[in-house]
Amino acid sequence: MSAHQSLFEPCVLNASLTLANRIVMAPLTRCMAGPGLVPTQAMADYYGRRADAGLIISEATIIRPDGQGYPDTPGIYTQAQIEGWKRVTDAVHAEGGKIFLQLWHVGRLAHSHFSGEQPVAPSAIAFEGTVPRMRDLSYETPRALAREDIALLVEDYAQAAENAITAGFDGVEIHGANGYLIDQFLHFDTNHRDDDYGRTPENMSRFALQVVDAVVTRVGAERTGLRLTPGAYTHMAADARDREVFDYLLARLNERELAYLHLGIFDDSLTFDFLGGRASEYLRRHYSGTLIGVGGLTPESASEGLAQGKFDLAAIGRPFIANPDYVRRVQQAEPLVDYHQDMLAELV
Repeated sequence: MSAHQSLFEPCVLNASLTLANRIVMAPLTRCMAGPGLVPTQAMADYYGRRADAGLIISEATIIRPDGQGYPDTPGIYTQAQIEGWKRVTDAVHAEGGKIFLQLWHVGRLAHSHFSGEQPVAPSAIAFEGTVPRMRDLSYETPRALAREDIALLVEDYAQAAENAITAGFDGVEIHGANGYLIDQFLHFDTNHRDDDYGRTPENMSRFALQVVDAVVTRVGAERTGLRLTPGAYTHMAADARDREVFDYLLARLNERELAYLHLGIFDDSLTFDFLGGRASEYLRRHYSGTLIGVGGLTPESASEGLAQGKFDLAAIGRPFIANPDYVRRVQQAEPLVDYHQDMLAELV
């Protein structure tokens, strides 16, 4: 029997979806899509080999062309992309696995190099730096979204969610974390709007909640998850006022019945004064639904966190790249292969 038995208890995610264990394969950007940003057979094989995770969350997937900020990241807005993802979901389901698609728009971190369009964001504030894996491309100043643009984006998220279900996914995760588009609305550093999408916690939460509600209407609350990163200032500067925004947002999310909320912080050992501790502790205090914990978890820390009720599911990232058989190795107490950066260069 595994020393980490809490990891291998089933989890009823919703009335129609029970997970075989509490290990979640975290979304891991791999930049391995083919021409037209279509998922490939190699990607289907990659996900299929990891189907014994209780739940797989796919790599972040672009909802429309101007949402791209990295090379060769897959989309979910064309028929060819939907067909490509069907190969992936078929491979996972053939092994008895469950998989959600992560819906993604990078906002001001997009680049016209990919789409031919100026990036869009809550406010016309550029991020200083260069595009990952394309160091000769500096970030551009985005165009501030008009109200009609926002309404269209909400619909695009909903359509992308519907496309994901058509492609065979068991559900979707809305990427509202890590300094990308939805997260940009939630932070004072990136949201300088003076209309009803800015200035106050209620206004700054409006876009995130509109996207959640539109996706829920299209595919169902039981098929909708959300990823957030309070305290994780990726691609933006910290501002203590952001706490009020997340307090408000989480209160409104508690009024909705989602599949789960997923913490997106990379290092959950960090504490934040304005959150009163770790980001995971903050979410556990303020959110009453199913919570996915993450942040450099080991089998030991994951099983301990589950046993202590710190979170309900444990997301594992890079170790899954190095160990396609991660679940079996942990269950049988076998040593894990160490992850190293070169593993990002190919699907294994």
